[in-house]
Amino acid sequence: MNLSSDLALAKARAKFFSGHSLPDGLVPAPILRSWQRCAEQGLDAGDSVTAEPMTAGELRQIQQQNEALRLISRPELVTLRAEAKNTDSVVILTDAQGIVLDVVGSAEFAGEAARVALQPGVVWAEKSTGTNAIGTAMAERRAIAVHGGEHFFEPHGILHCAASPIFDPFGKLAGVLDMSGHANAEHTHALGLVRLAVEQIEHRFFARGFEDRTVVRFHRHAELLGTSREGVLVFDGDNLVAGNRRALSLLGMDRIAFRKTRRQDLFERLDPVLRGRGGDVFTAAISRPEERAEGRLHSVRLVGEDQSLFLTDDVRTQCDKAVRLINAEIPVLVTGQTGSGKEVFARHLAGLSQRQGKPFVAVNCAALPESLIEAELFGYEPGAFTGARKGGAKGLVQQAEGGILFLDEIGDMPLLLQSRLLRVLQDKQVSPLGGGAARRADFVAICATNRDLKAMVEAGTFRADLYFRIAPFTIGLPSVADLPDKRAVLETLWQPFSTAHGPLGEAVMERLAAYDWPGNLREMANALAAMAALAGPGQKVSLADLPSHIQPVRFPPPRPMADGALGTITEEAMRQAVERNRGNLSAAARELCVDRSTLYRRLVWAGKAH
Repeated sequence: MNLSSDLALAKARAKFFSGHSLPDGLVPAPILRSWQRCAEQGLDAGDSVTAEPMTAGELRQIQQQNEALRLISRPELVTLRAEAKNTDSVVILTDAQGIVLDVVGSAEFAGEAARVALQPGVVWAEKSTGTNAIGTAMAERRAIAVHGGEHFFEPHGILHCAASPIFDPFGKLAGVLDMSGHANAEHTHALGLVRLAVEQIEHRFFARGFEDRTVVRFHRHAELLGTSREGVLVFDGDNLVAGNRRALSLLGMDRIAFRKTRRQDLFERLDPVLRGRGGDVFTAAISRPEERAEGRLHSVRLVGEDQSLFLTDDVRTQCDKAVRLINAEIPVLVTGQTGSGKEVFARHLAGLSQRQGKPFVAVNCAALPESLIEAELFGYEPGAFTGARKGGAKGLVQQAEGGILFLDEIGDMPLLLQSRLLRVLQDKQVSPLGGGAARRADFVAICATNRDLKAMVEAGTFRADLYFRIAPFTIGLPSVADLPDKRAVLETLWQPFSTAHGPLGEAVMERLAAYDWPGNLREMANALAAMAALAGPGQKVSLADLPSHIQPVRFPPPRPMADGALGTITEEAMRQAVERNRGNLSAAARELCVDRSTLYRRLVWAGKAH
């Protein structure tokens, strides 16, 4: 933190501990929740730290009870010790109650930390030690950094702490790993280092204790199998009994759903696992008790469910039908608004089909010049037209041999070319421009559009026979506004930036989730990338980093009018609708049955004119 941040935090503390409520964004939401929990428990921030370490005998007993945790965590403590010494910090391992088991790192800082009871045998749970990285990570069940004055007790303001909870294979809290140092020093990478170390510890839990169970290990990249980056699932017969956080994330499951899932249910959701098909492909190693006894390992191809976050239940149920049609060489039509991920979804379907691993050739029919689209699609013979290559060229249809031809924006294909495409789809033969013998073409077409092709057929701008050829089965992708959990989608798209900028704060997340995203997933992904760039290296994103059209709308005060005047009543109704919809102009306009531009003009431009 810089001086201005420290001053802002000091003001926030003074306001909170004087009994005033804090506006959103003044302190991180997890810190505010922790302060509130501590205050409700009757803790006084001005008290001195009174936590006393347990006796040497009691500490030995607690350490013996947690010997398994200490053993599997030792490599990480040894690895982080050097980093801790270089940054004048200490690395701390606690048990599930927050009792400090081991402290390694800078001996000088360890001595200073002991003055605020940061030493073995002391409990650092929130209820006894207030807001701190160890206790708050336990309470929030997530990795967190607590800096200086963010600690509840004033004496702890000398500390900067970063901690992550450690969960065992069954989802039970096993302990916490923490790195603590001086609050006046830079600790840019502390939270990232702790997270990576905890991932290693949690992965090591699966090395023993499951010898009589079936263990499934999977990852997109085969070379990462056996590392802490792999997902791990453990089955006892048909019951899914254990798994690491990475596996749950990849499968889109939480611990509640996990406990209710049987083997058959899981593999029905991931039907391609059984048939070895890819898509968003994972390589998996399945280790069964009887195979381990014989030294054998069974490998399969496993398909991830990350795509499920971006779909509704109705679309998910149609996926298997679409794949069966593709396997039968029958085209599929994907519809959806601009930016809804039609090409990504088409690749997902292709990967689930028997043509997984074969060419996937994407053609944007709206982007190709009308004069060239025929040559691009079907290829040409030498000298077919001015500027043609001396040896001719293979068309995109032939490049898709054995695989998928994805025709995006099919509604923008010129009418004359539609008849040519229809013949190719019917005959599965391609004749290049400039003559030459027809050539057999083995491909399946997946077409996509954001237009109403039925209406275009009625208007005579799209061939009816081509429409019926490409659309025996249609899947409509949802807009972002129709997705069941926009927050989960935002978290998923933010993951590439979270290491550098941390998770999205509650105020930012609430604003992003309230926005209706007319540009859908493309707009959302681009906005998040822009926010990360604006926030700067290592900085958390604030409301000020949001694109201007997503930031909370601030209207000028209403212009004075005669009491009861129609304009005043109208504008007041508009303001109230915007407030009810948390600043979302599109949602407010829909509620009032007016155009968004009308709402904006009345509340903004009319106010500026007076």
